[in-house]
Amino acid sequence: MTVPAQTTARLTGVVPPLVTPLTPEYDVDTASLARLIQYQLAGGVDGVFVLGTSGEGTFLTDEQRQVVLETTVAEVAGQVPVLAGVIDTSTGRVAAHVSAALKAGVDALVATAPFYAATHPAEIERHFVRLKSLAGDTAIYAYDIPSRVGTKLSASLVLSLGEQGVIAGVKDSSGQETSLRQLVISRRELGMRDFAVMTGSEVTVDSSLAFGVDGVVPGLGNVDPAGYVRLFKTAVAGDAAAARAEQDRLFRLFEIIEVADRSRMGASSSALGAFKAGLYVLGVIDCPVTAYPCIPLSDTEIDAIRPLLDRAGLH
Repeated sequence: MTVPAQTTARLTGVVPPLVTPLTPEYDVDTASLARLIQYQLAGGVDGVFVLGTSGEGTFLTDEQRQVVLETTVAEVAGQVPVLAGVIDTSTGRVAAHVSAALKAGVDALVATAPFYAATHPAEIERHFVRLKSLAGDTAIYAYDIPSRVGTKLSASLVLSLGEQGVIAGVKDSSGQETSLRQLVISRRELGMRDFAVMTGSEVTVDSSLAFGVDGVVPGLGNVDPAGYVRLFKTAVAGDAAAARAEQDRLFRLFEIIEVADRSRMGASSSALGAFKAGLYVLGVIDCPVTAYPCIPLSDTEIDAIRPLLDRAGLH
């Protein structure tokens, strides 16, 4: 199968994975989504990523996904790249999301390996090659998140797909810093200068940038995009002390995900609920509800997030 060449410059900088604001009736709140996008652009982000894990893409209907795509592309209006998650259980289902995202006019696609059914690396490779044949010149980024997919993408497979021109880079949300560093080293040894390696960690960005990753896709960036932009800029400028200080502040801000009572809700509800609650407290979105069946934070838990925002200098 012939694979089209990539035409997108290497992804770098801060690309927050946006939450999807919902109404109390669980419809997409397009007005809040537009404000969230403007909040990100004002913070200086280098791109936005919708319909990922933080965007609850796998919880939304196809119609809701389309609303998110069209609203985002229209609101961003070409100011930064729009990356769209095309995440689903099988190649056929992902292919339908690819078609919808391309129709909406996104700049790049983000896909995991297929999940639920156990897959072999050769099958994962077939999956990405097939998606690239459908995407044409639009770049595809692999999303390595074994906690959700059940499969860790090996460095050898990721780099092989990059060398073939199938993927333009990877978002590493594995939480395995040793594996991430090995990927960066191998990329350098192979001379793959245009292949992007982005970390999905909120709390180790300064160290990851120091050993060579290209940028960060932080869920907490929803709440404090400007903070991550400052962190990235100081790190790239070689000011390790300033980068460390900013990372330390964001590390403490990340404690908002620990506010919710985990005896009554799952980890996703706790983290995504905290991001949405933070945006709600800041007046960016109108409602902090998470996608059904996730349990939203209580009023008491939302109130407990306020002092953590204040401590971080967010008002």
